[in-house]
Amino acid sequence: MKKKVLLPFLLLLCIISTRPAHAQRFLGGISVGVNLCQVDGDQFYGFRKYGLNFGPMVVWSFGKSKSWSLSMELLYSQKGSYHAGSTDSTYYRLNLDYIDIPVMLHFTDKKIISAGVGLCYGQLISKSESQLFIVKPNTDFLPYDLSILGEVSVRVWNRFWVNVRYQYSLLNLRTVTFTNPDNANDTWERKQYNNLVSIRLTYIFKQELPGKQKKPRDEEE
Repeated sequence: MKKKVLLPFLLLLCIISTRPAHAQRFLGGISVGVNLCQVDGDQFYGFRKYGLNFGPMVVWSFGKSKSWSLSMELLYSQKGSYHAGSTDSTYYRLNLDYIDIPVMLHFTDKKIISAGVGLCYGQLISKSESQLFIVKPNTDFLPYDLSILGEVSVRVWNRFWVNVRYQYSLLNLRTVTFTNPDNANDTWERKQYNNLVSIRLTYIFKQELPGKQKKPRDEEE
């Protein structure tokens, strides 16, 4: 019930914050892109799992030059892990779908390049796993995630930005026990964490463009 109330409220907040009355300080935007994912602690390596990453955002600029800003997003983000394997016993796929709410602090230089850091709360909304015979989960997946993230964005044209974001879980998703297939007595335990890189295209509505700004009409006369 809490999730059903929380998500529409946050979406409504995004919409209200982008109204023209707040246009000087608050801007709305939308991002779409892809996650390159892996789960640390699953015995496989490499960002081989691909997932969607998209949703709206609100940006609040502050400071005299408006070089600093805070952003909040409401994202659908697919995470997990994938290993092709050579046999059925080594094939593995883990799908973890989240509603992510990142809050970030950004610094933008000359309205062209921007860097940001922040925290992200994630609510797990669905999961599926093709289980390995040698894996035994000790706990179920944590229903939420808290992660740290950093990104670099570059304006590519008009109000379009391309950004590369790195995100890593601060809380372990679950604990898993692995068994050596050649020796049943050889077991070890590992904690698992989401680890992903996101590549996205972002559009910021009504954002001020770089270059010389128009003077007010009374200054031109």
